[in-house]
Amino acid sequence: MEKSNCTCTENEISKICKDFHGTIEFIGKRWMGIIIYQLLKGPKRFHELVENIPGISDRLLTERLRDLEKEGLVSKKVLVPSQKKVEYELTPGGKELEAVITSILHWVKTRQK
Repeated sequence: MEKSNCTCTENEISKICKDFHGTIEFIGKRWMGIIIYQLLKGPKRFHELVENIPGISDRLLTERLRDLEKEGLVSKKVLVPSQKKVEYELTPGGKELEAVITSILHWVKTRQK
């Protein structure tokens, strides 16, 4: 068996494991990945997201967008205050998930063959 090149302490490994698990749990929430994927294509209004994600309810989309906002991954821009028109866009931190999301999608597609 080869020796690992990892120089992490047991505490560092424990923290990395906890952080990794939390991240996977977050992006693995139902609909979260596809919402991020849709926003990778550019800013979207709420109704555009609903139309592009068949089966998602308004309530769940609202909840997921709030989760993403809270984590600083999505920004909400009010377009017309009197009509409650808003647009959602990935922040720079949210855009950093592009490689992760596309890698997961690629992995899923190769496993379906």
